Amino acid sequence: MKKHAVLFTVLFALVVTLISVSAVFLEFYKLNKKQYINNIFTKYTVITQIYKNHQQNENSDIMFEANLAVYKFKISKDIDEQKKILENGKILKQEGFKNMSLVVDKQDLLTLKVKSLRTTMIEYRERIYFYIQSPKSFALIEDEELRPYKPWNILYAYASIVLVLIVSYLLILQRLRPLTRLRRNIAKFGDGVMNISFATDGTDEIALIANEMENTRVKINTILESRTLFLRNVMHELKTPIAKGTIATQMLDSQKQIKRFSSIFGRLESLVGEFALIEEVTSIHDKKNFKEYRLVDIIDGAIDMAMINASSITVNILNSKKMYVNYRLYITAVKNMIDNGIKYSTDGHIKIVMINDELCFESKGECLRHPLKYYIEPFTKDNPSKNSFGLGLYLVDSILKAHSEVLAHEYDNGTNRFIFV
Repeated sequence: MKKHAVLFTVLFALVVTLISVSAVFLEFYKLNKKQYINNIFTKYTVITQIYKNHQQNENSDIMFEANLAVYKFKISKDIDEQKKILENGKILKQEGFKNMSLVVDKQDLLTLKVKSLRTTMIEYRERIYFYIQSPKSFALIEDEELRPYKPWNILYAYASIVLVLIVSYLLILQRLRPLTRLRRNIAKFGDGVMNISFATDGTDEIALIANEMENTRVKINTILESRTLFLRNVMHELKTPIAKGTIATQMLDSQKQIKRFSSIFGRLESLVGEFALIEEVTSIHDKKNFKEYRLVDIIDGAIDMAMINASSITVNILNSKKMYVNYRLYITAVKNMIDNGIKYSTDGHIKIVMINDELCFESKGECLRHPLKYYIEPFTKDNPSKNSFGLGLYLVDSILKAHSEVLAHEYDNGTNRFIFV
């Protein structure tokens, strides 16, 4: 999910916006429908007035229907139809009130007569009916002009806004597609695919970033190629005089001088070899040479490379433990740790164990005088008298970084413990 945080953020914003717009339109729909019902319900005053006159004057039904027809009202007389409307119709609004009128009785006295009326507006089969009830009678009247509320205008507006939001989201996704492609290309470049191209058409911000990345890639490749060519030329030029010097050394008369010059040229050849290994480690870009090996086989290979007595090493590793590594580089790192442990231990012994699923090298001796960071710098060593160039731990650290690991150190009760984390 973290890989697509921007997309999820845009999607979240779209969902929140859709929910908010839907809630607003829902409330607007309810309010609009309520206002529509209230507005058309006012027609009941005309109907009740006609109905009141009909009852007070005791007009004929024909006169009553004629008065209703003037306002496009029609009385429903079919009893079965009335029953269906009253039972199955949807009540939109209902209101009860008292109808008051002045009448003259038999003694010619003016009296106030009160009648309780109730008006109910009903929707049934796309029609609007007014149901008027009095204590002694009732009437079910259909309005031929009115139709039930239809929210088409609101739905059109809502659908238009939702469509605009969805199209905007799709356009944003379309704009972000080059960013996804750029991320994949950067990952490939980080994995060592040096000929990947970031160049793209366009003038937007993402295109500008991609093209700048392409320029940077070209510069990096140029620098790496120049560096590799320089190192290889230097090492090639050094190997020739070293070989000639080694041969010429054998022509000297003094054995003391032969031994001294042989040692010098041997150290120079060893230094060139370590430079070549450093160049290989720092220029590794892919894992095509990485395979799965048993850890005990790697350690055995490192012991053979170190050419030391097996009694100087104690190995406590399960045979089933496997690692996905570049074999030649990793056994070099293990060999350097074995050499380093035996060289600086007080008893000339080193122990290789697994602690918390991490490879550890333990040896007796004094604690390091400086933090580990000091020793993994090139040409750094505590004791200049030791026969080394100070590249051992630097090379180990470089190899471990190529394997997504780091070198750690801890001191515990007279024991130095170097850990491949």
